[in-house]
Amino acid sequence: MRILIAGGGTGGHVIPGLAIARELRDKHGAEVRFVGTARGLETKLVPEAGFQLELVRSGQWKNVSLATKLRTAFDLPLGVLSCLGLIRKFKPHVVVGVGGYASGPGMLAAVLKRVPTLAYEPNAVPGLTNRRLGKWVSAAAVNFEETTKYFRDARVTGIPVRSEFFAIPELGIELRNPQLRYIPSNDTRSSTRLLVTGGSQGARVFNAVMPKIAKGLLDYVAGLTILHQAGAGAAEKTAEAYSASGADRVRWQVCEFLTDMPQCFAEADLILCRSGATTVAELCAAGRPAVLVPFPGAADDHQLRNAEVMQNIGAAHLRVQESDEGMASFLFSDLSALLMEHGVREAMGRKAKKLAKPDALERVAAMIIELARG
Repeated sequence: MRILIAGGGTGGHVIPGLAIARELRDKHGAEVRFVGTARGLETKLVPEAGFQLELVRSGQWKNVSLATKLRTAFDLPLGVLSCLGLIRKFKPHVVVGVGGYASGPGMLAAVLKRVPTLAYEPNAVPGLTNRRLGKWVSAAAVNFEETTKYFRDARVTGIPVRSEFFAIPELGIELRNPQLRYIPSNDTRSSTRLLVTGGSQGARVFNAVMPKIAKGLLDYVAGLTILHQAGAGAAEKTAEAYSASGADRVRWQVCEFLTDMPQCFAEADLILCRSGATTVAELCAAGRPAVLVPFPGAADDHQLRNAEVMQNIGAAHLRVQESDEGMASFLFSDLSALLMEHGVREAMGRKAKKLAKPDALERVAAMIIELARG
């Protein structure tokens, strides 16, 4: 069985694609290849995971300048032609679109070649590519019942999450490894750990605001340590801001990118993050409480919608992004209160866990196998 996975750009597209690829390869013996672009995170993560990556030309269309739209309009036919050649050569039984730059050319080429296609759509309102191709693809794996109307043969599967997240013990069960690189050598079992992550690309608001409140948080919460993923190219400047704040250097660490996110979630008592679909699914799988700040530029406000679901069941606090000064005040208030209330965090984690769909990956894989055989 040969499967081609098309898409990428951010971790929200690449990471579910990799989870699907591992499931198909390891449990079903499939040969899996990826098609992406040179500008996406797939150029790093896909080869590291042991999968072959083919590069095509494609780009953004929504919420970008006219110049970028014109460049994308020029690149799209070239990307489709490249994908047509790849399909002729690889002869996939199914093409899976996971969203992102390369998803459009890959899925369109598959439709033109009449190769069975599966669209993976984690958001309530599909992205541009899936909205345009929704009635042409063979089937779709979605996260919300209301999303099924955009596709043929759409099934609610949930979001594929790596099994490592489901293996994380709930809060209150000790999981301490003093050898982990980001835990200070003087750390004790009574410490509290805050993980700050804006996803694979980082979040400017976190990089700007957290150094402003880090010293106050560390002074207020005894034993607190902070691990901050700043994103590509932002770690050095963010670390300098932490240092300038006077925050105790042995109690915080700034990294550009965290490769073992399940371990980071396992060691965290509270997580400050965006609310992309994959991030929220990982929070639920791990049973971790969070303060969510939706990305205000997300298409169709899907991150706000995701955060509202978590807040409504008591699994997270939601803060709408505003000025850095306002965010500093609100985040200090939210984080300091939750970091001091272990019982509240445990209850939030249990509520998040109730939303987890541990069989999502198996359901998506089953749909792909069904298409391949049918």
